[in-house]
Amino acid sequence: MKLARTTNISFGWLYVFPLLDVVFLLILFFLLSSNFVLQPGISVTVPFSRFTLPPQPNQEIVSITGGPNPTIYLRDQKVTLDQLGPALEATKREGRSIVIKADRTVSYDLVMAVTNAALEHGISSVALATSSQR
Repeated sequence: MKLARTTNISFGWLYVFPLLDVVFLLILFFLLSSNFVLQPGISVTVPFSRFTLPPQPNQEIVSITGGPNPTIYLRDQKVTLDQLGPALEATKREGRSIVIKADRTVSYDLVMAVTNAALEHGISSVALATSSQR
C-alpha cells in the first residue's frame, strides 16, 4: 500500500538564504571599500557656504585652528607661516592642489597669508574649505 502525503513540502525557500548571504557580503564589501574623507586629530569648524565644489582629487589640506593663537598644520605637522612656503615645495613637485581648512574664528589676514604663501611657491590651485550645512 502506497501512502500519499496530504501536504506538499516546498524547499524553494532554502534558496533565499544563500542569496541573503551574498547580499550582506556585498553590502559589507561596499561599506568597507568606500572612500572616507576624514582628517583625524585637527578639529576645525569651517564657515558655511551654499556653494561648494566637489571633492578635489589629489589634494593637500592645510588646516588652521582657531582660538587666541591660531596654529597652521600641514601633513599633520605644526608649521609656522615662514616654514609653510618651503614645506609646500613637495606639494608643488607632486602637482597637488591645496585646500585651506580654516576655522571660522581665524582672521582673514592669516587665511590670505597662507593663500599667498601657496601661490608664491607656484601652486596654481588653492581652494577654501566650507561646510554645506549650519
